[in-house]
Amino acid sequence: MPRPREFDEDRALDAAMRAFWSEGYEATSTQDLCEATGLGRSSIYNTFRSKRDLFEQALTRYMTERTATTLALLADARPVREKVRTLLWQSVDPPEDDPLGCLVVNSLVELGPRDEHVAALLRTDQDRRFAALRDAFTAGRAAGEVAADKDPAALAHFVVSSINGMRVMARAGADRATIESVARTALSAI
Repeated sequence: MPRPREFDEDRALDAAMRAFWSEGYEATSTQDLCEATGLGRSSIYNTFRSKRDLFEQALTRYMTERTATTLALLADARPVREKVRTLLWQSVDPPEDDPLGCLVVNSLVELGPRDEHVAALLRTDQDRRFAALRDAFTAGRAAGEVAADKDPAALAHFVVSSINGMRVMARAGADRATIESVARTALSAI
């Protein structure tokens, strides 16, 4: 009879997610994961099978949580400009305990060009976010909040690329004032 687990799998997954978010997939060793989760190698491999499986579970958890928050924001009744400002400022003033950047953007840059499975997961997540943002701009245009000559899809692509760029800039060491200037410029384009 197998021994029952003596740890919280969700807490271990969150710790692994933060390790991958902070260091990237390649640079995070199994020993790093052991230290982050407080688990031994055998517990990690018995529970998550491999570093790769643990990464995919952590990435999926991150996307599920973050995308749900974004979709809820974009579906609420506030004006579209206010929604977009909230999204942009999440990159300007991220929670202090979050690693720099975004696990999705970091993984897209690191693994997207050479790992088709991970790239497909990331594309699916990006497509959901894009569609919700495009729909928010479409509704904003119908309500007169966005100029009639502005294309909702183009605006959505612009905002997504601005957010992704700000997250890469943060990871590369840009200061808050620089990132805020990008956010203000992006907001002025709406």
